[in-house]
Amino acid sequence: MQDGSGSTGQTGAKVLVIDDSNTIRRSAEIFLRQGGHEVVLAEDGFDALSKVNDHGPELIFCDILMPRLDGYQTCAIIKRNPRFAQVPVIMLSSKDGLFDKARGRMVGSEEYLTKPFTKEQLLKAVESFRRISQASP
Repeated sequence: MQDGSGSTGQTGAKVLVIDDSNTIRRSAEIFLRQGGHEVVLAEDGFDALSKVNDHGPELIFCDILMPRLDGYQTCAIIKRNPRFAQVPVIMLSSKDGLFDKARGRMVGSEEYLTKPFTKEQLLKAVESFRRISQASP
């Protein structure tokens, strides 16, 4: 497996997908790998925190409703760490509520994707945030 640090043209992004649903994790993994991205999976917030530290993802998809540590708490902890504060976090939820979107922004998420998502929605989100992160110093 490649570590994604090679700068040969447009290489795939290293993406962390945090979701307690095995189906959602697997779907996201398949879609992202088809798009040429490296995928790291985490099944809850605690699992995710160690994987963020170990793998240093360029982008994080984070489910909101998870046991033990929910998506809002997970996002807030990631954003408080200066090493990962600039990593875009996209919240995932089966609810398309205004309150959820606002709360996600309050803890530092950049975007909100409603489940079930399509391959196109997922890949479009990765590409748009990669362009933004590559443009900023």
